[in-house]
Amino acid sequence: MAPHKVNFITGNANKLTEVKAILEPEIEVLSQPIDLEEVQGTLEGVTEYKCRRAAELVKGPVLVEDTALCYNALNGLPGVYMQVEIASAEAVCTFGYCAGPGEEVIIFQGRCPGKIVLPRGPPAFGWDAIFEYEGQTFAEMDKTEKNKISHRSRALAKLQAWFKDQQ
Repeated sequence: MAPHKVNFITGNANKLTEVKAILEPEIEVLSQPIDLEEVQGTLEGVTEYKCRRAAELVKGPVLVEDTALCYNALNGLPGVYMQVEIASAEAVCTFGYCAGPGEEVIIFQGRCPGKIVLPRGPPAFGWDAIFEYEGQTFAEMDKTEKNKISHRSRALAKLQAWFKDQQ
């Protein structure tokens, strides 16, 4: 049975706000800022590690997220900010859900194609001001509009569908 609430492990207030805006009221989002070790690996591998570790620490169900800005010029690898305008890129958000210690980690990934541009819009959240999707940077978009098309919303749509299937 799918939970009606999730414990999102994050200390990032912007991420928490976006996740709540997308999931609530169908799924209540609680938050717990736990400092998890940053490991290296694939997006899925890092998310799975963080999810297992968080479930052990919380001793219950958790939701974790790992986000990357992947540059197509680097064959999709995450990279540092390149001083090149109009560089093709992809925003990737990977969520992991685990029902508790020792349980399977379920991965949900969303991708949003775009390009890297010179900063436009308020620099309030990560790289939103330099990531452009269809003519607008994420920072220039209305939050509701961004939450309909972003990498995070695409991943959370998969999580919502999975939760619904579990009922």
